Amino acid sequence: MVEHFVLSAKTFAQQLVRYLPLTKWIATYQRKTFADDLIAGIIVAILLIPQGMAYALLAGLPPQYGLYASILPLALYALLGSSRTLAVGPVAIASLMVNSALSEIAFSGPEAYINAAINLSMLVGLILLGLRLLNLGSIVNFISHSVISGFTSAAALIIAITQLKHLLGIEFPREAYVSNTLIQLMRHLPEINPWTLLIGGLSLSILWLSKGPLCHFLKAMYTPSWLQEALCKSGPMFAVLFGSLFTFGLGESSGVNKVGFIPQGLPDLSLGVINFSLWESLFVPAFLIALIGYIESVSVGTALASRRRERIDPNKELVALGVANLGAAFSGTYPVAGGFGRSMVNFSAGAKTTIASLISAMLVAIFLLFFTPLFYYLPKSTLAAIIIMAVLPLIDLGSFRHSWRFNQGDALTLLLTFTAVVVFGVEIGILSGILLSITILLYRTSQPHIAIVGRVGDSEHFRNKERHDVQTCKSILAIRIDESLYFANTRYVESFVLRHVSQQHEIKDVVLICAAINFIDASALETLENMAHHLQNEGVTLHLSDVKGPIMDQLNKVRFREQLGDGQIFFTTDQAIKTLERRD
Repeated sequence: MVEHFVLSAKTFAQQLVRYLPLTKWIATYQRKTFADDLIAGIIVAILLIPQGMAYALLAGLPPQYGLYASILPLALYALLGSSRTLAVGPVAIASLMVNSALSEIAFSGPEAYINAAINLSMLVGLILLGLRLLNLGSIVNFISHSVISGFTSAAALIIAITQLKHLLGIEFPREAYVSNTLIQLMRHLPEINPWTLLIGGLSLSILWLSKGPLCHFLKAMYTPSWLQEALCKSGPMFAVLFGSLFTFGLGESSGVNKVGFIPQGLPDLSLGVINFSLWESLFVPAFLIALIGYIESVSVGTALASRRRERIDPNKELVALGVANLGAAFSGTYPVAGGFGRSMVNFSAGAKTTIASLISAMLVAIFLLFFTPLFYYLPKSTLAAIIIMAVLPLIDLGSFRHSWRFNQGDALTLLLTFTAVVVFGVEIGILSGILLSITILLYRTSQPHIAIVGRVGDSEHFRNKERHDVQTCKSILAIRIDESLYFANTRYVESFVLRHVSQQHEIKDVVLICAAINFIDASALETLENMAHHLQNEGVTLHLSDVKGPIMDQLNKVRFREQLGDGQIFFTTDQAIKTLERRD
């Protein structure tokens, strides 16, 4: 009985560690580790409070909803996430996508908008958990780096432009397209509030100084590293304090737009009004938000984990991010993801486990309970400055130049995604980029690289005769196909072979080198059989070499050897050429 109980307890502990990685880290937790997590948690909270409010405004929500998104979702990820340093919460890209997805609902009033944001969070969470149940964590592989880079740069540009009206103190209705926003900005330029512009400009200066000159000065003064990290990353908080004090000093007559009253207290845990008809219209943007958020989170988590020779589990990340977004829905707020900037701060500040995230969540909760009245005079232009400084580094012009030099197809994908996102919006832009990248992939594989090869000296190696000085036999055409064979490219391969055979009447044997072929579909098999018969009628024999085991198994199932007639399947190209040369 006792042994059974001990065994059950051991099994339970193993399952707990499996589903709650934090329990594994706690087993070896030390006082020094807690000190590191405490410092990191405080620093991230200092950054998270102003950023959370700013990103909520970017999403079209009152500022407190960014803080709501920084408590329960952050705590849930800390329990379930496999990354020790990923900081989950409101992020700029997801906030923009929420704004874009709910732009039409904004005209129905604030309550409908908030309820739609809650439904969107729930849908994002369920999609992520659904992907985990279907083992589709690898779905991120279908979105190329060019699409992500183009989308990120375009989104950052749109975010910066949408914040200009707050920076200038101009008021006009929200626009669905960035072009309309720019037109409205030009029309309302005479309405610029000079005090708002001054506060915004000074806030930008404070943020820039804290990122660069202040850090260099502290380093030159040999300031302790933990204090350096805290002060250098506290630029948003410095800007918030300055903006609030400046606006308070100006008084109400200045006309500066303020955040105003922020309700004290923690969010009520409820799901709002679940609207399944709304889910139908929100499914595509919710899927894209889930996908982009997952990609960003896994990319950041993997990069940070590799610096400490650790690994994250993408499947656990799907569960953790899915549950975190469900937590956002229960908190009555909008979708969350792993943020690059805050995660880097968390890592650099020395966070060792997700206890740091729990500390950050607790500090945000304390702020909501006791300190929100301090930010009544916080100007929206300061929040706009925080957003602009956060997203400007995401505009990556170097990626396009690099891609253009390396692969023009990828550069075109990046450019199209960027342009489509700016002109037509987030959803159409991402889908356009994905469609173009798939089209380019199909085009590339439909015309695979085919090399006519010859022997290098007296060795057993065969290389492209266009690139190397090789020996060839006039009666043998040895070609290497550098792509798997499927319905889209078999006609191209067949035309290549038949064209060269018709041009060189001395050819008696054709050797297809299959070293780079990993897959052959039914269309390709039929084409190979037809090509063998056609060549046989021309007095030419088709042979294969370097066929991989799985491909050979497929060919044996359909008795392909019989279709070759006198043709053979050789183990290596060297064996094929030597055998055919002796026969000639």
